Amino acid sequence: MKKIVIIGAGIGGLTAGNLLAKKGHQVTLFEAHSTPGGYIAGFSRRGYYFESGTLSFESSSQVFHVMKKIGVYDKINFVKKEPFRFVSDEFDSTIDSWGDMKQLLYSSYSDQKENINSYFAVLDPIIKELKTISSIPSPTYAKGIKKLFLGLLFLLKGGRFMKLFNKYGPVTVLEFVSQFFKKDTRIFNFLSTLGYPEMSSIGLAGMMEMFTDFWTVKDGLQSWADVLAANFKQLGGDLKLNAYVDKIITKNGTAVGVKVGNQTYRADYVLSAGDYKKTFLKLLDNKSLIPNEMLNRIKEAPVSKPFFTAYLGLNLPNDILRKNMQVAAIMLFNTLKQGDAENPFDEDFFDKYPLVIYSPSMINEQLTPDGKSSLMIQAIAPHGWMDNWGGGNKEKYASLKQRVMETFIKRTEAIIPNLFNYIDYADAATPLTYERYTHNTGGAHTSWSIDSRKSYYSSGTTMKIDTPVKHLYISSGWATPYGGVPEAMGVGYTCAQVIR
Repeated sequence: MKKIVIIGAGIGGLTAGNLLAKKGHQVTLFEAHSTPGGYIAGFSRRGYYFESGTLSFESSSQVFHVMKKIGVYDKINFVKKEPFRFVSDEFDSTIDSWGDMKQLLYSSYSDQKENINSYFAVLDPIIKELKTISSIPSPTYAKGIKKLFLGLLFLLKGGRFMKLFNKYGPVTVLEFVSQFFKKDTRIFNFLSTLGYPEMSSIGLAGMMEMFTDFWTVKDGLQSWADVLAANFKQLGGDLKLNAYVDKIITKNGTAVGVKVGNQTYRADYVLSAGDYKKTFLKLLDNKSLIPNEMLNRIKEAPVSKPFFTAYLGLNLPNDILRKNMQVAAIMLFNTLKQGDAENPFDEDFFDKYPLVIYSPSMINEQLTPDGKSSLMIQAIAPHGWMDNWGGGNKEKYASLKQRVMETFIKRTEAIIPNLFNYIDYADAATPLTYERYTHNTGGAHTSWSIDSRKSYYSSGTTMKIDTPVKHLYISSGWATPYGGVPEAMGVGYTCAQVIR
């Protein structure tokens, strides 16, 4: 039996903690927040439940496999999400497949048919090959001969995809779309903000999962975290909430424990299930253990964009809300103007950038008081927008926060007329809010920048849990180039396999 300390009760930490406790190890899991979950956490205000930031996940076969391994799959009410509705001045369509996406473009931009044909002539083969390798079970969750077999199968079937990946992986969505459509045209503004402009163009093909394999939890994502936390404790794990780890303690180049307040906890292994930068730049007690080149890369590598999210409780019955929304999740585009997510000085950014409008109560009416409904409105934000939200001035911060929230509400009135009149509760989370609660640098919504040319990792398929410090592992999405729920879970699973 080993003594193991895990820092952070996000999905990566909870996955590793459960699997390690199930093996019989003595596991202590520290979470700085008052509830477990990290980015899959949720909260309630005045009877309205909201997701903190993450709304859903993909790669369901991998997620479900791990939940079955832990033994909690039947305790979590997973539900497949309804199709997305895409709305702009030119279109209003429910998108349930790649074919629907094609039909939207051809019907909305008939004058661009030749360019659209060229666009899909490149994307379709990528999607085809991506489907091929997606059908292969991940070697991450296999052992022995089966793991070797799946690895070889991936190499054999994935050869054509890897050629396309090598060609288009370094090309951003913005660059890819500009090859087919003139900049500042409506179709360009739409397609270049489908996903994230700095995302690899391969990600456009990956968005097929948004149409075919998009899931959430009926009782709210927080219920998922709560089930994992309860199971962890039942297995003998020790979950400590409101417990911020101040230092990772090392001795002779090996992680030997952590310091929490005035108390030291000794361990045979330390797993950091949180921010990579803060792990090494803030928590590690001896930074000389990290090679200077690596330390500089950690300092300089940019992180993924943060979110701004508005939370609204509505004096509006769910059936009336559904008449307006039709489906639980909408993407609202402004194709007339394009917001530049790399420009922190663009005061009108949130008037232009696409919004995700999502109703938890349309997934489950019990997540709100009787006769009422709930709404979340979300968009990514430029890093350091408007002097990092007021430059530390509380009045400026409050003013900017209120301004963006009102902008979101006003734009959403294109979907829900007179929305302002129905608001019973309103609040918002800025990037500073997310950084405060998740401890992710800059409020990053996953991990490293999704621009493959700027990512900390040189390969888009990396999973690196080990560190230069012996017995210190990374157990979060930060061990992968882009992070995400399935990725963080896979990292936690891998950490649990390594520690015997």
